[in-house]
Amino acid sequence: MTSASILVVDDEQRQREIYNDILQDEGYATGTAPSGEVAVDLLSRRRFDLVITDLNLTGMTGIELLSEIVGEDPTVAVILITGYPSIQSAVEATRRGVYQYLEKPVDRDELLRVVAEVFDRLATLKRAILGDSPATKAMMRMVLKVAPTAHTVLILGESGTGKELVAREIHRNSPRAERPFLAINCAALTETLLESELFGHEKGAFTDAHQQKKGLFERAHQSTLFLDEIGDTSLGMQAKILRVLQEREFMRVGGTEAIKTDVRIIAATNKNLEQIVKDGKFREDLYYRLNVIPIVCPPLRERGDDIDTLAYHFMRKAAFVDGRRVEKISAEALQAIRNYYWPGNIRQLEWAMERAVVLGEADCVELGDLPPEVVQHAPALTAAPAQPFEEALRPIIPEGTWEEHEKAKILEALQRSNWNITRAAQMLGMTFRTLQYRLEKFAIKRPNA
Repeated sequence: MTSASILVVDDEQRQREIYNDILQDEGYATGTAPSGEVAVDLLSRRRFDLVITDLNLTGMTGIELLSEIVGEDPTVAVILITGYPSIQSAVEATRRGVYQYLEKPVDRDELLRVVAEVFDRLATLKRAILGDSPATKAMMRMVLKVAPTAHTVLILGESGTGKELVAREIHRNSPRAERPFLAINCAALTETLLESELFGHEKGAFTDAHQQKKGLFERAHQSTLFLDEIGDTSLGMQAKILRVLQEREFMRVGGTEAIKTDVRIIAATNKNLEQIVKDGKFREDLYYRLNVIPIVCPPLRERGDDIDTLAYHFMRKAAFVDGRRVEKISAEALQAIRNYYWPGNIRQLEWAMERAVVLGEADCVELGDLPPEVVQHAPALTAAPAQPFEEALRPIIPEGTWEEHEKAKILEALQRSNWNITRAAQMLGMTFRTLQYRLEKFAIKRPNA
């Protein structure tokens, strides 16, 4: 028996029953839906790992359903089946993130083979995201320890380190896993829109409120809500979020009645919350409510052999989307990838591998296919520093944060080089562009500049 769950969507009842029986006989947990609209409603109430849908549905098409699923939860895989194949529909499906595209008639063996391949790929994706380095394993031990509880979790880490993926992994291993995981980027919306999205509103609450709307705190009842970039919210919004955490209730915008909610909050930020609490920009009481269980996502530069695993994963993913056969990374290119500092972390590595697949002309990613800033770190093109920047810092960090000491080290190098950025970068073992990135991040400017 397998714990994997599959939703079958087809407007022909007999076809739904055939697929459903085949999958259940193999031990899969299944559900069925006669239309895309019913599937969307079912997915909002129950978690499925895979959706198998006909392309030509009555009402919402398979492509539209695919877009809806990927938009809500990109970790759900989708297989499209059609009796009227076309190059255009296959390209469109691939562009929107479909895992597999099958032509009717699909027999039992083919269906089970493709489903097994999809779950193998999902397992590979999970392994690639999580990795096997000591830093990643330590993080995952914490994830698995807190997942079964209902405690609030605060995920900390630089941009691009996979904080939302960690939040999804906590939810997936929790008793709430059967319910949909909901997420919102608090920094992406104005305060008014964020309030409406989180708390919902009553009809007539404001000019465009033509009907009642349920907010995320209400929709996430008995599930998990991920508040990304919590450090960018206003003090007023922080007070409202704090009330939900303390009282387990809220009111819709324009409402008069309190609504109870059983929601698990996972929050994340790339900011130093302790510092912005001191600066008066984040409520101290909310910080302590969120920081019940902190989990730190390590930057890519501290994840050792995970870099190789991730590079190969993103290469294969990009090749699959583009319909290419790219299977290898040259030794020179891989060494450059290992040597690079990756200030944008996992997200930057993914973009770099996508670029390499698009620009490459063979079945192997070569050094020249990588971005220029990565190429500079190939051993043949640049001498490795006697002591890498991170290693030079570690022995002198008994207290304080990494960023504070990193900033101090950069300032020291700039002063010693008389603010010559090229020379300072050489002293630090960085590229010119990486140091420029750090100067912008820390808002470091030359005195009197």
